Amino acid sequence: MHYAVVMIASETRNPVHSRLPATGDVALSISGICKRFGAHEVLRDVTFDVPAGEVFALLGPNGAGKTTLIRILTTLIAADGGSAKILGHDLAHEPARARELISVTGQYASVDEELTGRENLAMIGQLLGMRKAAAHTRAEELLTEFDLADAARRRVGQYSGGMRRRLDLAASLVSSPPLIFLDEPTTGMDTRSRSALWGVVGRLAGQGKTIFLTTQYLEEADALADQIAVLDRGTIVAKGTAADLKRRVGGESIELTLDDGTILRELTDGSPERIRQLLNRLHDEGHSPETLALQSPTLDDAFLALTGHTASTSTTDTEPAR
Repeated sequence: MHYAVVMIASETRNPVHSRLPATGDVALSISGICKRFGAHEVLRDVTFDVPAGEVFALLGPNGAGKTTLIRILTTLIAADGGSAKILGHDLAHEPARARELISVTGQYASVDEELTGRENLAMIGQLLGMRKAAAHTRAEELLTEFDLADAARRRVGQYSGGMRRRLDLAASLVSSPPLIFLDEPTTGMDTRSRSALWGVVGRLAGQGKTIFLTTQYLEEADALADQIAVLDRGTIVAKGTAADLKRRVGGESIELTLDDGTILRELTDGSPERIRQLLNRLHDEGHSPETLALQSPTLDDAFLALTGHTASTSTTDTEPAR
């Protein structure tokens, strides 16, 4: 998805540090969004609000419709039905104003590998209409914020994958918008780079930015999000905090390692009687558990309970190649 820099550079000619909305405001309001590609219904009646100043995660497997929704909300494609507003501005009637209030970082780096990190950011600032001195000042601010100051003079082609992703995110923030879309930003990253980007997201949220994050990684949503919506086969099947979603599963689960190495996991209310019944049943079946552990529900359990499959399961998405 190579659209972050192009989109910003072409839409905002007089960049300013946008005023952040007040706590309690609605940053993004979505009502009844639908989208088809041919005979395939990619999104169906998608409806939810994103409060200002929060990290909101849209969770779903590959092909669930997450990127299609992002493309609609960033005005790259039109919905077939429904409406959406960004800080009160309707996408259908005020698309240019809506674009001034957002930035988008996709799954792949959209910076120029032949330029240095500093040159990339300064160039974007000048394309946005900044004077040369102001563009260089903003570039230095972002390089420091994203822990790239030591690599500022290096050509981006020499950056690691994690460094490129941080620079890509920095590039999309040159105009300091109040609403930031991150479409699966850690796809393909190693654990260390992913953790570093999580830190960046946390810092942005601490500055009062609203973050709209799509991800297929359950632990990412669990770690970062104030609110989570679960998208499955184009439909929102649940919304709430991570704790809310986990509570839908029920009580704890019991995990036993059997004498043949099999790992058995079953839901339980945690009572001694329920555990005794399970152990008696296993004994009658000829099994001797070697270890036993009680576990609280995870977001994986919640996703499975809500959708009937795991988050790693891909669904079919017939959106044209981007």
